[in-house]
Amino acid sequence: MNNKGYKYSDTAIIVFCKAPVAGLVKTRLMPQLSAEQAVDVHIALTQRILSLLSKSQLCQVQLWCSPDTHHPFFIHCAQQYDVSLHMQQGQDLGERMHHAISAALENSSKVLLIGCDCPSLMVEDFKFAINALQNNNDIVLSPAEDGGYVMVGMTKPHHEILLNMTWGHDKVLSTSIQRAKQSGLNLIQTRQHWDIDTFVDWQRFTQM
Repeated sequence: MNNKGYKYSDTAIIVFCKAPVAGLVKTRLMPQLSAEQAVDVHIALTQRILSLLSKSQLCQVQLWCSPDTHHPFFIHCAQQYDVSLHMQQGQDLGERMHHAISAALENSSKVLLIGCDCPSLMVEDFKFAINALQNNNDIVLSPAEDGGYVMVGMTKPHHEILLNMTWGHDKVLSTSIQRAKQSGLNLIQTRQHWDIDTFVDWQRFTQM
């Protein structure tokens, strides 16, 4: 992708996204929402973050798709927004994140990785994270209210942070921080965020 015009031409932002298939995305929004309504939420959140990033022109944006890049929604995203499509690879979330970060760092000196369901992420958050990586920090993490994190940034692939991790519990952030400390890595945290996992989260978003 042509980096001309980007504020941070040496940086890439990876957005992880599942294909919008009923019954496979945002299942924790059910039964208050139907499977089809949960898909609509997933699509709306993905379009929100891709629109935000495309308009910001901060850096190149890569949409890493699961299970592959062929779903019509992904094709539409590539046409609608300034993004390139890539296929997630790996047995679990940690392996898929590590693979995507490693691949992106082959052509960029800094990489940020996010999901598509965090409505509190703003352009200033990405700027903060990129600048943090420019200032001799090895890793930047954006903590989530539920004990996980919504963004991770690296200047080199650090497998010890991502691999052999149990995901989806309230100790993910603290475990990651401890691993970074044990490896002697400089880690900086951004402000706290929240993502949309449950129907209560969705209600919170609709009342913003």
